Amino acid sequence: MSTGARHPQQEQLERLVRGELHDPHGFLGRHETPAGVIVRAYRPDATAINVVAGDSVVAKLERIHPAGVFEGAAADVPTSYRLEVAYPDGQTFVLHDPYRFPPTVGELDTYLAAEGKHRRLYEKLGAHVRAIAGVAGTSFAVWAPNARAVRVVGDFNSWDGRLHPMRSMGPSGIWELFLPDVGPGALYKFEILTQHGTLRIKTDPYAFQTEAPPANASIVHAPRHRWGDQEWLQRRTEQDPYTSPVSVYEVHLGSWRRTPDGGFLGYRDAGRLLADYCRDMGFTHVEFLPLAEHPFGGSWGYQVSHYYAPTARFGTPDDFRAMVDTLHQAGLGVIMDWVPAHFPRDDWALARFDGTALYEHEDPRKGEHPDWGTLVFNFGRNEVRNFLISNALYWIEEMHIDGLRVDAVASMLYLDYSRPEGAWTPNVFGGNENLEAIEFLKELNEVVHADHPGVMMIAEESTAWPGVSRPTYLGGLGFGFKWNMGWMHDTLLYFSKDPIYRRYHHNNLTFSLVYAFTENFILPLSHDEVVHGKGSLIGKMPGDDWQRFANLRALFAYMWAHPGKQMLFMGGEIGQWAEWSHDRSIDWHLLDQGLLHRGVQRLVADLNRVYAGEPALYERDFSPDGFRWIDANDADNNVVSFYRLDASGERVLVCVANLSPVVREGFRLGLPRGGTFREVINTDAEDYGGSGVGNLGRVEAEPIPWHGLGHSALVRLPPLGVVWLAG
Repeated sequence: MSTGARHPQQEQLERLVRGELHDPHGFLGRHETPAGVIVRAYRPDATAINVVAGDSVVAKLERIHPAGVFEGAAADVPTSYRLEVAYPDGQTFVLHDPYRFPPTVGELDTYLAAEGKHRRLYEKLGAHVRAIAGVAGTSFAVWAPNARAVRVVGDFNSWDGRLHPMRSMGPSGIWELFLPDVGPGALYKFEILTQHGTLRIKTDPYAFQTEAPPANASIVHAPRHRWGDQEWLQRRTEQDPYTSPVSVYEVHLGSWRRTPDGGFLGYRDAGRLLADYCRDMGFTHVEFLPLAEHPFGGSWGYQVSHYYAPTARFGTPDDFRAMVDTLHQAGLGVIMDWVPAHFPRDDWALARFDGTALYEHEDPRKGEHPDWGTLVFNFGRNEVRNFLISNALYWIEEMHIDGLRVDAVASMLYLDYSRPEGAWTPNVFGGNENLEAIEFLKELNEVVHADHPGVMMIAEESTAWPGVSRPTYLGGLGFGFKWNMGWMHDTLLYFSKDPIYRRYHHNNLTFSLVYAFTENFILPLSHDEVVHGKGSLIGKMPGDDWQRFANLRALFAYMWAHPGKQMLFMGGEIGQWAEWSHDRSIDWHLLDQGLLHRGVQRLVADLNRVYAGEPALYERDFSPDGFRWIDANDADNNVVSFYRLDASGERVLVCVANLSPVVREGFRLGLPRGGTFREVINTDAEDYGGSGVGNLGRVEAEPIPWHGLGHSALVRLPPLGVVWLAG
């Protein structure tokens, strides 16, 4: 056909050249006709194109459009043909034609995606290295339902979107294309033509790997790590986290430790160091602030741009896998903070992805978060819920994460969260509950708990919403655990007071036991308590340096004995003076400056050791049967005492806290049974930097009723100290 003649499929031809053809495979590639086989190719800068089968040219294509569309006919062209493309500089390339391959996304995939029920949608969308008909390459797929056209661009096509338009998979809104000879390491993005005719260059929402910020291209990734944690994963399915010891060390990976020159530790090095440190310290789990890719380091990971990609700041996805594997083989669980509540506005990421409010709400009263300047997911949209639930499963299944701490749950539950009157819209019943977010959270927790027994789902929820950690069939949200923000606030308030005033705040110390068993609580002393001018934990304590450290040690011992699992942010265990900064390492050098810092660290290690060996401290964390007050009302002496029971009721752990700077000699303490009680923890021990006031390792319970109990003993209570007695 001459260049000037009208083509039988002129409309498709023109739409192809304009970049608007939604089904390029229907025009390009190999097509059988009654007269033979027609092959069409679009290579804008080519001078000539031949069709090659084996070593032979089976058809010569002629230009049918000046933009670079070529066409030719032959009696027969095998389906395995290739294109020989010549360019003006004399170079010739032989390549597989992307438009001769079948779709990589099937009808069942598109149906389940539209219904929001494709649990492993990450296996279809994004970039996947694979072979089709013996040809190696990468399949690309993206959800952009309101786009007029979508193209793949990358370093493999000089970022020229004309070369690789994608195929629309009908009303599902999914576009796909298989590109032969594109492999791991290739950089890519999606070029989206909006309904208004503008081009948006977007990174892949399902990208498994990205460039390190500030660069943001997606990277084709094929995992190569060989896992060695099968024994850990099997044990996880058999172990009940509710009745097992859980002591969590919270870590911001970029500032836990730095290299000597101030740079980041990579995932692999950090994994080895963390495994050794946490094992020595007796922690059972490491919880990372979000490690999904985020453009702004100052967000600490809480403004996620790529939900499926570990941040490239510390290495590759396989490096991330190696870190998790190392921690598992050291006997440590891995929890990661996960942020489904909101995402940043970066134009190259999720925001107005296909030119419309796709992942977010169109209405800013629902779609914008006033506190963080971010966008809120549209939880009422099937595909958005699918994106997030599939993402949660991705971290659990592909990255072997043992738990997700869901950030900012309160902001999801309430339509008026942090919004003034008139800046939010009620639900269909006129209330302030976000019904769509509630259903999303329930579905998320049901899916995770059904598919992955033993995985911890933890809510950071700061209000009195009922049943956060109760099963959905009982009307709860279905989380396994909830952070006890009330305990944190009240306890820190109490400990911040000078002991002379503590009697007036005694209720702050004891009130948590009024509601301690209404949820499955984790007691958090998290990163949020040591930033934004709040100072460090040791900085909150009153008195001189010795008293501050004594108070901090007492706080930790009280916390570890309190019902609930516990979590401590890095730096707290060494009594770091400075407020945490994400821009530098925590102050490890303090351990070389005297016993007080080393003493706190040693105490935390001993608390974890005793805790793990005393079932009374963890088997009944969430049952009132495992806790008894001895005396909750001794406000004048700043003393509280209680005991914990294991599941059998036979093992007892008594905790008595003297939170005044006065030694209390001959203090009669009621005990639940007779016999010997071993002093297993004394925060005033000289090894910890204390004054050494104690009970010589044991006390003997006498049959003298006291505190409503049948036995008692005379004990020495150290100043600003906590004593644990095991019997």
